[in-house]
Amino acid sequence: MNRLTDKVAIVTGSAQGLGETYAKSLAAEGAKVMVSDLDDPSRVVAEIKASGGTATSTVADVTDDASIAAMVDATEKEFGAVEILVNNAALFAALRLTPIMEMSNEAWDKTMTVNVRGTFQCIKAVVPSMLKNGRGKIINVSSGTFYYGGPGMADYVSSKGAILGLTRSAAREFGDQNIHVNAIVPGLTISEGVDNHPQLGVAREPTVANRILKREMMPEDLTGTLLFLASEDSDFLSGQSINVDGGRFCQ
Repeated sequence: MNRLTDKVAIVTGSAQGLGETYAKSLAAEGAKVMVSDLDDPSRVVAEIKASGGTATSTVADVTDDASIAAMVDATEKEFGAVEILVNNAALFAALRLTPIMEMSNEAWDKTMTVNVRGTFQCIKAVVPSMLKNGRGKIINVSSGTFYYGGPGMADYVSSKGAILGLTRSAAREFGDQNIHVNAIVPGLTISEGVDNHPQLGVAREPTVANRILKREMMPEDLTGTLLFLASEDSDFLSGQSINVDGGRFCQ
């Protein structure tokens, strides 16, 4: 089934981890995908093409307007106007658990700049491209940590709460232009960032124990929700946040 045939998508932070899974799943449904990251994303593009998909790549910094503009311009030149934006780029794996009283202003600002302002900047850069088609799907990525407030993660948790606020505000602003803005709220997902993190291993067992569906969450568990939000199946949905966490938080 190719729900996204010839749709043009940008996925930020997609050289590895969840972003890689998002990019590959969009391509598998027929989308033309710009794989974007600060790290070299060429491996992901090669694997998408080897599977019969369409993709290209760019190295971009989501906190730099010129870099983001170049990303959008490269996408339009290669594929046409953007219809899907997945705002996945964020600081997570590089962060270390730090109590509030020990966290520096600089560390706080860096996390908020990348995770919140970066999403804000990408939205501003991509909306004019979406308007050329008269439609768009913006999918932001929050985190279930916002609902329980992980200790030692005040910067990250706050940034992901801000994403929910930004999602709702942007949905209100762009609804009349037929641009839908929603957020995925993943639970603790086993990816490179979690596997290689020196402090997060202790969270895995209690997280599973508190889920309705008692198993670890894998990146592929997010693709169904992603494709729903990216496709016409969600054409009457905007301003919403969808928890994908095995039922840890029931709302």
